[in-house]
Amino acid sequence: MIAEILANTLNPDQAIREEAVHQLETLENENFPAYLQYLCEELANENSPSHIRTVAGISLKNTVSAREIARKEQMVQRWIALNDETKQSVKYSILNTLNSDDIKAGSTAAQVIAAIAAIDIPRNQWPDLIQILLENVTKSNKSNLKQASLQTIGYTCELIDPEILASQSNSILTAVVNGALKEEPSQDVRLAAIQALTNSLEFTRANFDQELTITGMKSDDEKVALQAVEFWSTVCDEEIALAVELEEAQISNIKPPICHYFAKAAVNDLVPTLLWLLTKKGMDDEDDEWNISMAAATCLSLLATCVEDDIVAPVLPFVESNINNTDWVYREAAIMAFGSILEGPNPVNLYPLVNQALPLLVNLMKDDITQVKDTTAWTLGRISDVLPDTLKNEATLQSLVTVVTEGLSDTPRVASNCCWCLMNLAEQLEPEDLEVNETYPLSKYFEGIITALLNASQQEQANAEINFRASIYEAMSSLVSHCSKDCLPIVAKLTEVTLQKLDETIMLQNQIVNSDDRLAHHELQANLCSVLTSCIRRLDKEITVMSDNIMTTLLRIISSASKSSTVLEDAFLAVGALSAVIEGEFSKYIESFVPYLNVALQAHEEYQMCSIAVGLVGDICRALNEGVIPYTDEFMNHLLEDLQSSILHRDVKPAILSCFGDIALAINSNFVTYLPIVMVVLKQASSMEASPNDYDMIDYVNQLREGILEAYVGIVQGLKSGNCAGEMAAHVNDIFAFMHNIYNDVEKTEALIRCILGLIGDFADAFPNGELNPLFSEPWISEIIREGKKMRGSISTKEVAKWANQMVKRSLQASSVSY
Repeated sequence: MIAEILANTLNPDQAIREEAVHQLETLENENFPAYLQYLCEELANENSPSHIRTVAGISLKNTVSAREIARKEQMVQRWIALNDETKQSVKYSILNTLNSDDIKAGSTAAQVIAAIAAIDIPRNQWPDLIQILLENVTKSNKSNLKQASLQTIGYTCELIDPEILASQSNSILTAVVNGALKEEPSQDVRLAAIQALTNSLEFTRANFDQELTITGMKSDDEKVALQAVEFWSTVCDEEIALAVELEEAQISNIKPPICHYFAKAAVNDLVPTLLWLLTKKGMDDEDDEWNISMAAATCLSLLATCVEDDIVAPVLPFVESNINNTDWVYREAAIMAFGSILEGPNPVNLYPLVNQALPLLVNLMKDDITQVKDTTAWTLGRISDVLPDTLKNEATLQSLVTVVTEGLSDTPRVASNCCWCLMNLAEQLEPEDLEVNETYPLSKYFEGIITALLNASQQEQANAEINFRASIYEAMSSLVSHCSKDCLPIVAKLTEVTLQKLDETIMLQNQIVNSDDRLAHHELQANLCSVLTSCIRRLDKEITVMSDNIMTTLLRIISSASKSSTVLEDAFLAVGALSAVIEGEFSKYIESFVPYLNVALQAHEEYQMCSIAVGLVGDICRALNEGVIPYTDEFMNHLLEDLQSSILHRDVKPAILSCFGDIALAINSNFVTYLPIVMVVLKQASSMEASPNDYDMIDYVNQLREGILEAYVGIVQGLKSGNCAGEMAAHVNDIFAFMHNIYNDVEKTEALIRCILGLIGDFADAFPNGELNPLFSEPWISEIIREGKKMRGSISTKEVAKWANQMVKRSLQASSVSY
């Protein structure tokens, strides 16, 4: 019976599926122990089809594990309440299933065991599990059993706190080492062992054996080699994070975390193997297909960041001896190795090496082999990004710009890296003050680069390769955003060209029938809108003379785009940029644009579009101030509907709350109409809390609180400007209690502290006669101001703290007035 029900859960007929699920739920609820037994028997049944056994195993796992915290706790308590006989029967059955001839059944059993172990091992209810798994690996000759047992170790290590398993780390490591030995005949077993080692790193570190993984990196089986390289990438990632934590601990004078510096100890053994792996590539390798040489390059880059100067000595001889090698594979590997170690070591130590290498790299951009040119362009991009000071010599910069712009006409993979290099040059050579500096190092090349990019966008390969075309326009946008004042006439010309291209796309779009062509067409329009946005922002007030043409074009694009089209988002961003620049002049476009904005605010299923629309409401409010009043009823209704939507992604909701503040700032006393409902909404949102270990929820709650505080700031400032600050008097106690609650939260961010300080200052400014002195006299107010003034992060936090301190002092010095 159970097999038939499980099979029906996979039936394509929805009605049959739903009935099967209902039957399983009924069995589970009516007799849980019997239900467990049914599932165990089906999972262990060697005569049952593999897919039915898999469903049985997943159903079994789902009886003890869930993503939702509350439901998971219910399942844990239900398992704990079972009698020992039932639990032992389940454990015995699934442990035996690890030995199944059906590897999928064994792998599913491994997941079930780990889920139960996550409950029982912390309670000392399954103390012999690791020993059983160790014996399966070391004393059996059956590869399926060894593979499933190693998978069980890996899954278990993932789910259980490392401190709980630390006492069994020797057994875990012994099992893993045995499985990964080169003498092990099964590649699948060796792969499972390497994966388990990655998962168990936290508590096997005391007995760590680096030879094991380096041997794995040399495996003939690429899966095993990739997993071994990935293991070292994981080690480096972890030690990079630990280095940050160590630095923070020193600043905060708290107990530092323990770092064993595995990467530093292994660097001289690791590097030769990684360099050897860099040469394992062929002429026909796909550049978007992950392979061992790519993994080795990534690992080498992480290793450089981790061990810093220690990476240079073991890598440099390989680079020097192979950069001019007649075999292109070694030539390319040498360039990749050099590019991979540019971030991590002290830049001062790298400057002479880079200066020496640059002429060689420039010449290698003319190599006959595409892979060599591709990696050279990437390395030049890395130099431009992390060591831009090496390009201050005018002759060096000129030669670099020349070969990179010429490279734009090369193959898409080479040209894309040339675009990336130009983006990095634009960002790193940006003038100190865009509004003051008349010129900068790229000024003399600016027009030539833009022309080369425009020419590249017209190439046939740009139309065929959407990603390459996107890189071209992204490079244009970056150059425009970071250029000096003497380049603005060229930016103005680019704006006209971009508008012309957009108009051409509008004329062509009705002729497109193929869905792929339509998608590519929308992508092109989106790219052009992105460039237009950058031009608007950089030209600032100078864009006003073109604003009519810009809005006409954008409205045509918006009106002709489908609801789910990607171009809508970029077109809306361009409208937002224009409104921010021309401010009150935007009023002549608002009536034509608002209908589209209202539709976007209701796009609950297209949450990114809705999020941009919410931001655009704020932009328009800041641009028009009280000129937005005729439209605020519609805006407020849509925003409140968005908050109530069960479909809209929660990430949009903090921005909606913040938007209430933008509206209040724009319409001042007129916001009083919306105050009652908004204060109810903000108070409800204020009550949301996150569980201590739910880090995603902690981040979300912090974002939500930031949105709430920004709303309060806008409302207080707006009502003060409209001489209606007194309307907030009834809410101040709740708001101050909310701020105090945030201040006491260990997970609070600096941004939240800055928002609280700003709001405290705004309240003191809005109630200057001492009305709020009892609240300002509470100890936590002086504590948070003092903490803000000592913040080591953002300078703006210190400035806000000083301002809040002045406002509070002024209020406390005033005579207290009852409110």
